[in-house]
Amino acid sequence: MSVYVDDMKAAFGNMVMCHMWADTDAELLAMADTIRVQRKWIQGHPTLSFGKHRNASWVHFDIALSKRALAVKAGAIETDRFGPVIHRAKLMLRHAESIGDAELAARASDKIARIEALRDENAKGPLL
Repeated sequence: MSVYVDDMKAAFGNMVMCHMWADTDAELLAMADTIRVQRKWIQGHPTLSFGKHRNASWVHFDIALSKRALAVKAGAIETDRFGPVIHRAKLMLRHAESIGDAELAARASDKIARIEALRDENAKGPLL
């Protein structure tokens, strides 16, 4: 089980933000507590999130780069901008396998392969 931070850099006021997510809610909340991010800023959680934040497509925090550095120091795994999408697809695959849904598992596996290919293509840089 792990906590992850991506390398997204989105401006928000005078801050630069990225995402932090985890394999479990407990791990995510423990890391938020460790790096002193208020739990009320969780997004995508069915009971802990509020307002428009409840409608996020996945459970995560948007955190400032200074908090990202603290999370990495506390053991968070660094990933790229594809990390959140791959993570969600892997969770879908695990779920599909646990319930024996071969069609869902195949869709999740295909999604992971497509994202990994896109990641590889992106790593090559722009074509000149």
